[in-house]
Amino acid sequence: MKKAIYLLFPALAVLMTACVNKGDKETLTTPPAWAAEVIWYQIFVERFNNGDPSNDPTLESISTPTASFPVPDDWSITPWTSDWYKQEPWAAKTGRELRETLQHRRYGGDLQGILDKLDYLEELGITAIYLNPINDAPSLHKFDARNYHHIDINFGPDPEGDLTIMATEDPADPSTWKWTSADKLFLKLIDELHKRGIKVIVDYSWNHTGVLFWAWKDLVKKQEESDYSNWYEITSWDNPSTKENEFSYKGWLNIMSLPELRKTGVTTERINGRPYEGNINEYAREHIFNVTRRWLAPDGNVSKGIDGFRLDVADQIPMGFWKEYHTYVKSINPLAYLVGEIWWETWPHDFMDPAPYANDSVFDAVMFYHAYRPARGFFANGEPTFDAAAFAQSLQYEWDRLGEPFRYGMMNVNATHDTPRLLSCFANKGRYKYHASPYEDTAYISGRPDEDTYNRVRMYLAHQFTSIGAPGIWNGDEFGMWGGDDPDERKPLWWKEFDFDDETRTNIQPGTKSFDRVGFNQDHFDYYRKLIRMRKENPVLIHGKLDWLAADGNFLAYKRYDNNSLIVAAFNTGSGTGQLELPFDGIWIDLLNGAEYRGSSINAMPLQTFILKLTENTFLFTKCNFGIKRSHRNDSVA
Repeated sequence: MKKAIYLLFPALAVLMTACVNKGDKETLTTPPAWAAEVIWYQIFVERFNNGDPSNDPTLESISTPTASFPVPDDWSITPWTSDWYKQEPWAAKTGRELRETLQHRRYGGDLQGILDKLDYLEELGITAIYLNPINDAPSLHKFDARNYHHIDINFGPDPEGDLTIMATEDPADPSTWKWTSADKLFLKLIDELHKRGIKVIVDYSWNHTGVLFWAWKDLVKKQEESDYSNWYEITSWDNPSTKENEFSYKGWLNIMSLPELRKTGVTTERINGRPYEGNINEYAREHIFNVTRRWLAPDGNVSKGIDGFRLDVADQIPMGFWKEYHTYVKSINPLAYLVGEIWWETWPHDFMDPAPYANDSVFDAVMFYHAYRPARGFFANGEPTFDAAAFAQSLQYEWDRLGEPFRYGMMNVNATHDTPRLLSCFANKGRYKYHASPYEDTAYISGRPDEDTYNRVRMYLAHQFTSIGAPGIWNGDEFGMWGGDDPDERKPLWWKEFDFDDETRTNIQPGTKSFDRVGFNQDHFDYYRKLIRMRKENPVLIHGKLDWLAADGNFLAYKRYDNNSLIVAAFNTGSGTGQLELPFDGIWIDLLNGAEYRGSSINAMPLQTFILKLTENTFLFTKCNFGIKRSHRNDSVA
């Protein structure tokens, strides 16, 4: 391995930054403008759609030496439409609990499956895709990379051929890297998405690899003699003169299938959930940077590359690395988007402060669970509960910690691959992300929620699409899918062309059914599509300022406004009626149902939502005669 090459990195990064033209300078200090305008859609490829059954995983391609139990030889792909809670014959044979065997289950989702659904995504109105890891890896989640620089062999059309191509490379030398069939299909997907005006970012963890990663395999075999002996957090090496194997290392969260890359130059205490100073081993770092360039600018062409990265467990990686990474990424594509996963400071109580991460030298945004948890507390009465005043105060607090461009560029997630689905999160009122599955709480509502839950979710969605920041959708939530925390939020998607087996309920209570009918919910889908269209057709919901109009008990109202439009969003989450006082006496159109209201106040019935737009003539008259600023009842938050 030519280690001297890697020592060139610091100078290279500085040089590349200097080469960014002066006109793009502003984009290096703020999120790209497109980040505030998109509708995010998160795809977990293995469970999205199986477009090519010929490339389905095999027992060999999913096996690792650190598996918790041997998978039987008669393992096979699970039928897409089968009952999620029914074990396959091979799984039942192991004698293991369902939750454990689910990690070895595969359905065969792939990149062709996404290509086959591009019309669907366009019909829904999606303008940005966030792909969970697609790098080559044996696991379901694919955070255990075999190769960072290749797409998973089972996501492309020729798994065996791709392995042959990989065998001709030196993975440590980018000059030898080739494009596999899976890589080429991904580049085609990028091109097709871009043709439809859809951005795409991919998910990587630079904190750890898998145990089948090429550098790790060399290290395990050669121990201290390996060229990669300094890449990982090794606590002891094997002593060849003894019978015992003394080799030990640090796995992320003590998960030994995820060996951690070595942190260097750490100058502050490393505490989970808090930023710390330091970097990543320089040789591993250079490999990461080479992989980053490969996907941002394939063969040197930025227009053919991805539009950014979602970066996993960002708090586990030192800030020195993130600052260098930001500089490097922006030197390749100043309009690339970097979003970090920062979440718990102390689970399940306190979230991390986003401010050290969402700024002009680290990330453009974070996954903004910070806005969702209090919203759940208000709209669903979930723990911790929030009345309207506390909810507004909580949002105000989070926004105030961020510079204005970063508030608007946030990725406003609710459900993701790491949380219960939105409907299930609302149906179960317990503490957020705590015992949030039937495996940890036998009373957890694992099946179809009641109608009150659907109503409250739709109220929340109306808020999400009228609030500050870019709305995010976890694939399948728009179908009306339900499911608790990992792994139940990762069911194969309920496409309308399929007929699914009834799903077993895991918490059979007196008076409840033992099975639920599952499938595509057209009404729920139509509601999502209406909200997406509304946000696109009203730029004030993207760029406009926000003022609170009312926040009392179960009643919340705010306005979004700019020089051209004024929209009021109001929500009554309680059982009593309330009165909405409007900023102007005029003509208002409810964007949810087309109803017209005249005057300066409206009665709000229980569980009623309004998204009222002041008609253009009224707005112009008010602006010309009274001045729009006179309508501001409170200081704007953004």
